[in-house]
Amino acid sequence: MTASHGERAGSFEHGAADYAASRPDYPDAAVDWAIPPGARDVLDLAAGTGKLTASLVGSGLDVVAVEPSAAMRAELTRLLPHVRALPGTADATGLPDESVDAVTVAQAWHWFDPATASAEIARVLRPGGRLTVLWNVRDETEPWVAAFGEILHRGDPMPTHYVQPAFGPRLEAVEAGEFRWTQRFRPANLRALAASRSFLLTMTPDEREARLAEVDALVATHPTLAGQDVVDLPHVTRAWRASRR
Repeated sequence: MTASHGERAGSFEHGAADYAASRPDYPDAAVDWAIPPGARDVLDLAAGTGKLTASLVGSGLDVVAVEPSAAMRAELTRLLPHVRALPGTADATGLPDESVDAVTVAQAWHWFDPATASAEIARVLRPGGRLTVLWNVRDETEPWVAAFGEILHRGDPMPTHYVQPAFGPRLEAVEAGEFRWTQRFRPANLRALAASRSFLLTMTPDEREARLAEVDALVATHPTLAGQDVVDLPHVTRAWRASRR
């Protein structure tokens, strides 16, 4: 049986450790582009295990992370113990009106209801504040990355979501940004990266293990990966930003 959108969104409760261990960070250029000049207070919404949160904190910003999954939030707190991490959703962040200069949403907008999330984000943003939505996308022009992607996505009914989001009427002047970068990645960690995906998390145990065995075989046999301790994993970070009027 195919998992529902809600079941897939909730599946990260069971994949937090793999997510923290294997998902990529975000390039500095994309982080700088996301935050308006003079911003101090930032909400990292659906912060997961803090992949983007860490970069925001490293930029000297005062960051509050809101994440609905207790397991993901626990990983964030373990890795970033000084960050304020709160339970909450895109529809109900729990933050006061006009309390932040910027909101970031990394790798998560496709789990939201665009209308209600846009309204909540506009509520917590100060006038002129900025929302930025980002996705890290593997660059499948590299043959081994394409082969990995085929294993991950074969049979996945969820459409590709790396397209311009639909923002509400209080969020305007939408701009797009694209940032190409390369991550140094251990092929041995491709199994954990695959295991962190919602499509695999919602498979039966036998189905998931069979798919992960394909990843293991790719690592063992592909000429770019076999016997390598570290390889280059190319990415494109796609981002859209909008200002609150």
